[in-house]
Amino acid sequence: MASRAGVFFLGIIVGIIALIAGAILFIRGGGISMATSASPLPFEENLAGMAIRASIGDAAKQKDPLAANESTLIAGAHVFEEHCSACHGILGQARTEIAKGMFPPPPQLLTAEGGVTDDPEGVTYWVVTHGIRLSGMPAFSGALSDTERWQVTALVAHADKLPPTVSAILSR
Repeated sequence: MASRAGVFFLGIIVGIIALIAGAILFIRGGGISMATSASPLPFEENLAGMAIRASIGDAAKQKDPLAANESTLIAGAHVFEEHCSACHGILGQARTEIAKGMFPPPPQLLTAEGGVTDDPEGVTYWVVTHGIRLSGMPAFSGALSDTERWQVTALVAHADKLPPTVSAILSR
């Protein structure tokens, strides 16, 4: 009986090694294109989504300490304009040239279809602070102050109802 169990486990180990070796040969042989213009791999979006959700953890519980008033939104608009608009665009603008070449394409945060107005503020702040690996979204923890990251979080969280003064800044 022990030898049957040993053969069974040996078979499992050999099978796992064969799968890993096959995956390595497939990747090294050019079976997976890393070009941003290539179609997504099977399950790529699902796996990436699971990894992002696991990384974000309970950041959704974190609330913006700044009031979402006009001065906060104006400050957030200036931060967005300087640091975010090259990829995420501005109000009324089609996808930027930079965004057209990215995979996955960055969401157009100031539009109804691409925005994050329904995302918890803590999640948006986490993404701005830490970035998203292999997506082109950088971490801004070293480039922006904590206050600036919360200001831009407030801006995109309220992008669907911006005061005219803020919309004017983002429409230039």
